[in-house]
Amino acid sequence: MRLKFKAVFAAALACLAVPALAQEDAAAPSVAAPPPAAAQPPAATPRAPIPYTSLNRPAPRPTPRAATPAATATPSVSPAATSLGTVQGLPVTTSGARLAAGEAIPQAELEAFVDGVVRDAMARDHIAGVTVSVVQNGQVVLKKGYGFASLSPARKVDPDKTLFRVGSISKTFTWIALMKEIEAGRIRQDAPINLYLPERIQVRDQGYRAPVRVINLMDHSPGFEDRALGHLFERNFNRVRPLAEYLRQERPRRVRAPGEASAYSNYGAALAGEAVSYVSGKPFEQLIEDSIFRPAGMTSTSFREPHPVKAGLPAPLAANLAANLSDAYRWADGAFARRPFEYVAQIAPAGSASSTAGDMARYMQLLLNDGVIDGKAIYGPRAAQAFRTPIRKTPAGINGWRHGFIAYALPGGRTGFGHAGATLSFLSNMVVSPDLNLGVFVSTNTETGGDLAMSLPGQIVQQFYVPPEPFPRAGSRELSARAGDFAGYYLGNRRAYSGLEGMIGLAIGGAQVSVTPDGLLAITADGKTRTFTPQGDLSGGLFVATTGSSHVAFRMEDGRARAFQTGMGEQTFERAGFWKRPGVILTLAALTALAAAATIGGLFLRNRREFRQTSIQRQASLLQTTQAVLWLTAIALFVVWASGTSDVANVMYGWPAPPLLVASACVLVAAALSAGGLVMLPAIWRGGRRVDSWTALRKTAYSFTALLYGVFSIVLGVWGALTPWSG
Repeated sequence: MRLKFKAVFAAALACLAVPALAQEDAAAPSVAAPPPAAAQPPAATPRAPIPYTSLNRPAPRPTPRAATPAATATPSVSPAATSLGTVQGLPVTTSGARLAAGEAIPQAELEAFVDGVVRDAMARDHIAGVTVSVVQNGQVVLKKGYGFASLSPARKVDPDKTLFRVGSISKTFTWIALMKEIEAGRIRQDAPINLYLPERIQVRDQGYRAPVRVINLMDHSPGFEDRALGHLFERNFNRVRPLAEYLRQERPRRVRAPGEASAYSNYGAALAGEAVSYVSGKPFEQLIEDSIFRPAGMTSTSFREPHPVKAGLPAPLAANLAANLSDAYRWADGAFARRPFEYVAQIAPAGSASSTAGDMARYMQLLLNDGVIDGKAIYGPRAAQAFRTPIRKTPAGINGWRHGFIAYALPGGRTGFGHAGATLSFLSNMVVSPDLNLGVFVSTNTETGGDLAMSLPGQIVQQFYVPPEPFPRAGSRELSARAGDFAGYYLGNRRAYSGLEGMIGLAIGGAQVSVTPDGLLAITADGKTRTFTPQGDLSGGLFVATTGSSHVAFRMEDGRARAFQTGMGEQTFERAGFWKRPGVILTLAALTALAAAATIGGLFLRNRREFRQTSIQRQASLLQTTQAVLWLTAIALFVVWASGTSDVANVMYGWPAPPLLVASACVLVAAALSAGGLVMLPAIWRGGRRVDSWTALRKTAYSFTALLYGVFSIVLGVWGALTPWSG
């Protein structure tokens, strides 16, 4: 249950963000392979995939001239060509890659490859619907929908009509709007953000002298803790608030100095959106429509959501677009379960946009053409340069935040930029590579679609532009010898730092690093383990994935790893003390439960001699029994609450749930009583006359229980579990 519990909450905290460590590799190679003959695709998914392993063509094709993919016949497949990069009958470049950087991907081959990858993932991961678009050299070379946007009534995904929620890809429009204000001279990126915010939502000092600057928002370094549960998404429209009200009421704590480190912040992106709205004098949604969507011809993209008209909120999504929204799904008990609509309007600049694959194709063309499309300049050269320039200096392969855009490491040493996005059900990714003049967008409408969304852009680059590579990469003997310098438990800095949500952040926000016997670095997070091998000297702390192009960079001090970042750079994982390890609190919880059960059981199992006691011992016994009941009740309630977390939506929408609040209250009282139990210890051992006092065994048992309860209470206090009022 522990791994499942951690994975569920990692998904909750990753919402409106780049996906978690286990899904971070945008370039992991994969070959779509058919399932065994006996396997059947799940209900309502497309038929079994047709894998792409080879296509015969006599010579390289010229750059495609059509703006849309041509109809293709079923590709010719050679059973012998099953290894990545082994394609019979196809010419290759002198480097061993199938295509040179300046050569366009043939449309028919691209479509066949994407068909195989997507349909394989849909069958394997139970994804109801997928939408994809690929652009290259100013043309749309693939635009396709797979599966269903709705199962009841049945409605297929249409790449030009079906709107998918794009999650944090929404932020890229916010950064464009911000850069347009910077270009116009109305906002300075090195100025405090408070200069551009209404007074009621300005960032407070909270003990930090340095102000949060505009540039800090663009590289996610304002220093805010990350809180999401119970307010980032809403399913009850009556709870949706205006952006400014949300920013005032959900103000996070500042936990580090601005600019010190990146830690992905939805709140920071929302502040940026409010700033451009305040400076321009326009509501955020209208501003984006007027300055980006309409000029770019993105007629099926909007930050608005379908809802009744409500004072203080933006007008709802147009009826024709609302009718084409995809439903959201999760796979449960062997079937697709439809989820209610996810309202994100309260923090719109961070993630409320919806779009089609067709519109996102235009957007990628705009990005690749430095802000110009159809002869219209959406943003200027200064913004174009910013989106290709990292703010932070980072090791090779680690995102340095291109003024809000994510820098992607792609196969073959190539790079790209874009953004990934996740809501509770929609998982999306957009990557553009100026090196290849290529852009890939993919979105899925089921919570299991993250692996496909994150891997497809890299798979396309790997398949067509990278020579065959020997995977997996080999380990390092030197790393095996220095395993202790890297192994340990590391805790991420993108989390809540107090209250019950802080407790959840500690429980699921860490990563276990170990070294395998064959010299590979293994990182386990969110229930998944990925392996890496050193790239260069170990003193540099840089590692590359054994089967992909993603990187991990460690900060080394005196030859020992102190912290690390993954390729996305959305947070830093730092070595954590033993008391912050989930295993410690789980062990203490188990021992406490056993001790409490033994205390209750002792009431029925003691003989007459063992009931002799002094008055102080009688009071201590009553206190110990009360504590036992409270501890058992709290643990039972926590188990009840955890059993309902298989659907992350229940956690997000129902936070903080009554069982968890009552459990925290019980723990608080039990912890307070623990202090009394410890104070009584000397009197317990003094006792009275031997015949009127506890036996030595019972005194020892009481002492152990009192000390255990005291230690557990202290650890729970550090974890934030003793604050039922601050969910």
